[in-house]
Amino acid sequence: MLSRAGNPPVRLALWNGEEICLCSGPPVATIRIRDKATLPGLLFDPETYFGDAYADGRIQVEGDLRSLLESLYVARQNARWPGWYARLAERWREWRQANTPRGSRKNIHHHYDIGTDFYKLWLDRELVYTCAYFPSPSDSLEEAQVAKMHYVCRKVHLRPGETVVEAGCGWGALALHMARHYGVSVKAFNISHDQVLHARQRAKEEGLEGRVEFIEDDYRNISGRFDVFVSVGMLEHVGIGHYEELGGVIDRCLHSSGRGFIHSIGRNAPTSLNGWIRKRIFPGAQPPTLGQMMEILEPRGFSVLDVENLRLHYARTLEHWLERFEKSLREVSAMFDERFVRAWRLYLAGSATAFRTGSLQLFQVVFARASVNRLPWTRAYLYENTRDEGTQAKWIHAMP
Repeated sequence: MLSRAGNPPVRLALWNGEEICLCSGPPVATIRIRDKATLPGLLFDPETYFGDAYADGRIQVEGDLRSLLESLYVARQNARWPGWYARLAERWREWRQANTPRGSRKNIHHHYDIGTDFYKLWLDRELVYTCAYFPSPSDSLEEAQVAKMHYVCRKVHLRPGETVVEAGCGWGALALHMARHYGVSVKAFNISHDQVLHARQRAKEEGLEGRVEFIEDDYRNISGRFDVFVSVGMLEHVGIGHYEELGGVIDRCLHSSGRGFIHSIGRNAPTSLNGWIRKRIFPGAQPPTLGQMMEILEPRGFSVLDVENLRLHYARTLEHWLERFEKSLREVSAMFDERFVRAWRLYLAGSATAFRTGSLQLFQVVFARASVNRLPWTRAYLYENTRDEGTQAKWIHAMP
């Protein structure tokens, strides 16, 4: 099993006291397997069964969890799995978790409708559950999430009076930010019931109901015409087989001068998401490659204006989330149970490691109708002051 995993620098400690290590140097951590019945699953489908056994307490990690996971991710480059069983299980999950209109609601409900109070324990004040942008690595999570929202708005060159449609709006932070700071009107679509209720309440409290409308509906039902299309953290849940459908939605809803922005977790090469993450945490999730993302835009004649990879920013974001999660263990345990705590610790730590090691990417793609020329001449406006929306207009007006 260790050999098939690429001989990671870890020690296995078995239930009978025996210890096994194939690494040449000192191990980074010890994986303690508490019962014999756990071994067959680790052999046939190591990703899925390691996650389940860790959450159940049948596997214990002695040492730093993130160091262990990093060693496993690095060693996996020389691994000889997944085998036939893991591939078959992945095919089964793809069929069971298909992102049809009904399937998407079920998948989203599994993750996002488990209680807003839970997410409040470890997200920032605005409840932004996507990659932050850190102008400085020392920035707080709150500062970085506000900077990210300004960054998104600048990338699509928002101007007062424009109309925006957002596909997948979370708890409403970006939609409210766009209306509050950039003078636009927003229609935001989301199929998470809990998130939409929270977003509507925030809009009411801030007096933005007339400028931001939160709609509990599938992105496939977006109607109307808009100046800007924005999607942050939703594409992972669309499913690659539905990209043509999404491209058609964007094409029919954008004006002739329309621009768009898609922010998504991604891959360098086509491959499935971690099997345990798909089974237990994010059912139906499929991070695309850049080439696969282009299947949304190229058939409709959109021009790609800018592509950026912020994977290290997402690693930093997840490190903040994990630190806050660990500080909230008493409250999380009271809401759920110890199995949930271990599962979410593994999810957050594993995700941070995946971005650190380059297993996952974070792509931001800006696009527009092919005839759009009213654009900034350089990218300088993005960096002059990433916390201030005031420079946007200056750079737009300075265009030749």
